[in-house]
Amino acid sequence: MEMSRERPLQQLPCLNEQLDGSMLSQHKPMKMLDKENTPQELIQCWSPPHKLPRISTRGKENEFVLGRRPRRRKEPAGLSWDQLPDELLLGIFYCLPLRDLLDVARVCRRWCRLAFDESLWSSVDLLGVVRLDAALSQVLPAGVLTLRCPRSCIGEPHLARAPSLRVQRMDLSSCIVSPSVLGDIMSRCCHLQDLSLEGLELSDGILLSLAQNRDLVRLNLSGCSGVSPQPLGDMLRACTRLEELNVSWCDFSSEHVKSVIGNIPSDVTQLDVSGYRQNLTMEDVKVLVERCPKLTHLDLSDSVLVTPESFQFLHSLASLRHLGLSRCYQIHPAALTELEKLPALRTLEAFGLVQESYLPVLSKALPRLLINTRWFSAVARPTPADCRDGAMWGVRCRLSYRS
Repeated sequence: MEMSRERPLQQLPCLNEQLDGSMLSQHKPMKMLDKENTPQELIQCWSPPHKLPRISTRGKENEFVLGRRPRRRKEPAGLSWDQLPDELLLGIFYCLPLRDLLDVARVCRRWCRLAFDESLWSSVDLLGVVRLDAALSQVLPAGVLTLRCPRSCIGEPHLARAPSLRVQRMDLSSCIVSPSVLGDIMSRCCHLQDLSLEGLELSDGILLSLAQNRDLVRLNLSGCSGVSPQPLGDMLRACTRLEELNVSWCDFSSEHVKSVIGNIPSDVTQLDVSGYRQNLTMEDVKVLVERCPKLTHLDLSDSVLVTPESFQFLHSLASLRHLGLSRCYQIHPAALTELEKLPALRTLEAFGLVQESYLPVLSKALPRLLINTRWFSAVARPTPADCRDGAMWGVRCRLSYRS
């Protein structure tokens, strides 16, 4: 009977079938299972989710990749400086002083171009600049019309990019400049109307360059040297529109004086030929009066050969208002009363001839005249001694270095 209860080995159920069937349906999964005895699928189900590995794009530059477009920055409200037209910027730059105008020229190329526009550099006053070579290298090519820079060191400005200059009024009085540099500047000037080279060393080439300026009206060569009589006469003969000429106290001989007297334009109204002592003769005065009948200002001071006989020549000058006879020692103070015959004469300079004690007597004899009112001549000088506003020939410069 016992043997009959036993089942054959082949009829016993398989362990795997029991696990896959009734046992998995009847029992909950265990929390901890041995990995060696647990199916791999169960391990993956019960394990926490793993992060996907990052795909490397190295070496795949040519593959198409979607990217996010960057956000546009919001533009500020209103217009920017770059959007302003050139005309409006020029109007703003026109209100700037000289130093600020040079500062804005360093902002960008456009502002540099506009800052050196010809309309902004019509008149410039560089009085106070110690060395002018760098300043003139920028100012002269910028198209300046009026330039004032006396008593400065010019150095060697670079003007290669400016073959022709537009300057019309220029004051270089008492500057430190070599004749070669000055000749280079003058050779580029063809439109000069007013020029002062007082106290400078010149050359014959500079006079030939001045002869190109046919519109020259005022010329101040007081105290100059280094020129020959013939080029001096050629220059005066070419400048037919000359009205004011100052050649006082130059390094001139009697030949220089005769060249000036014989070639001076007949329309000259103001002339200063003082300081020539024995080089100016009575014959020169006679030729001068006959050649220039329109004279209103005449200075013959420091000419020891001028005598009272010259008054008969001066009587023909109907428009003469100012006369300088200072230190003409051959003229006696009593002879000055003959000047009452000059109808238009208003001022007389007789320093060294009339003592202070005799001055009231002479003033009573010449009631229409103002005697000894000016120490220095103002003929063709850009800025007279009594001028306080810094104007040059009556024109005040808009751009000033000192402002």
